[in-house]
Amino acid sequence: MLLAILITVSFAFNFIPLQNTSLQNKSTAASDEHIGCTPEKHVCVMKTMFGLEENPTVVKPISIAELPAAVKTSIKNASIWIAQAQSPEGGWGAGFHTRQDVRDPHAVAADPATTSLVCLSLLRTGNSLSNGTYQNQLTKATEFLLKSVENWSENQPRLTRLTGTQPQQKLGENIDAILTVQYFTNLLKHQDNHPWKARIQKALEKCVRRIEKEQDTDGGWKGGGWAPVLQSALADHALESAKDAGVKVDSAVMLKSKGYQKGNFDTATKSAVTGKAAGIMLYSLSSTTRSSAKEARKAKAIIEQGKKEGKLKQEEKLSEASLIKAGATPSEAKELVAANMINEQSKSQSTRKDVMEGFGSNGGEELISYLMTGESIIMQGDANEWKQWYDGMSKKILAIQKQDGSWQGHHCITSPVFCTAAALLILSIQEELQLSLPGN
Repeated sequence: MLLAILITVSFAFNFIPLQNTSLQNKSTAASDEHIGCTPEKHVCVMKTMFGLEENPTVVKPISIAELPAAVKTSIKNASIWIAQAQSPEGGWGAGFHTRQDVRDPHAVAADPATTSLVCLSLLRTGNSLSNGTYQNQLTKATEFLLKSVENWSENQPRLTRLTGTQPQQKLGENIDAILTVQYFTNLLKHQDNHPWKARIQKALEKCVRRIEKEQDTDGGWKGGGWAPVLQSALADHALESAKDAGVKVDSAVMLKSKGYQKGNFDTATKSAVTGKAAGIMLYSLSSTTRSSAKEARKAKAIIEQGKKEGKLKQEEKLSEASLIKAGATPSEAKELVAANMINEQSKSQSTRKDVMEGFGSNGGEELISYLMTGESIIMQGDANEWKQWYDGMSKKILAIQKQDGSWQGHHCITSPVFCTAAALLILSIQEELQLSLPGN
């Protein structure tokens, strides 16, 4: 399962001062599941969300400080709110695009996309199917998603019979299956020995096959919604994560997908191509940055390993020639250099103030774009860059949290459930990284 998941935002929301109290200890959720883990055996959500490799020589972890007290309190309040927003059948819903005015989470039907996003946020904040404060809510939601996939017939084009939901309208018609893949992938890594493992695996594989079939001829995904580049970036991330989890993914589909994402950035002019991003530079840049992040990270890891093995001199820079000397094939070296260049250029632009304004006000699309930007930055291992991004972004996220613990959007995806889940994923990125490090 994904991903990730952040703002120069409109401050029309009231600022809510947060008490300087700590988030409750992670009960036994994090500690129990990591007892007995070794660097060789450790498997965690982080490896699917961010694509960290199993070989510790290519992982350059960022040193993570404890979350600020205000962030912990924010996460605690948001988690309480989102647990109370769960529907009787176990899911969560965002509501319809035509009724953006409906903000009551119990007045809308549950949909797989929103449910998966909430589940991802619960996993990241210390819950699982066997432990955690919100274990019961997560279990009930997982059952909702499993039944949705198991009842998905071949003549039903999408994972849900609901049409016109806010996530579908803005993130694409396939977003329900895409986010479900991200969640199941993370769940399998995080909950390796659960009795439902085989059932989850089967549902995951079914979703992957259906997503592959929906790829368009240009490498993107059909029914792209308002900003097709976002659905395609999330699909790319979902399939990449599924592959990392051991699911067979069509290599031709992945190759076309990477080509599509790279095509959304013009390396000659060093600018985003926004035709498939609703004209919003943030959507295009965050999608390109996230989809190229793993390849960029791999390129740097090969260079580092080459220096450790004496194949490269310490002063040698990343280039096609140095990658080949370090062991990459010529074709692989060419692809990795291109991906690294695109990632560096798009990442530097995606954090510009004017780009971070997105549509000009805050919607769920902005939060998803910021999440992808944050995930890309943390994957590259630059501690200073990460700290600068997270410190600024977390303060802005906290400043627009409502007094009841939720967030809501000003346009397009206005759903408080969807926006709260996305905000939780943003605030807790480094918590997940901390859990994934060997010894924790």
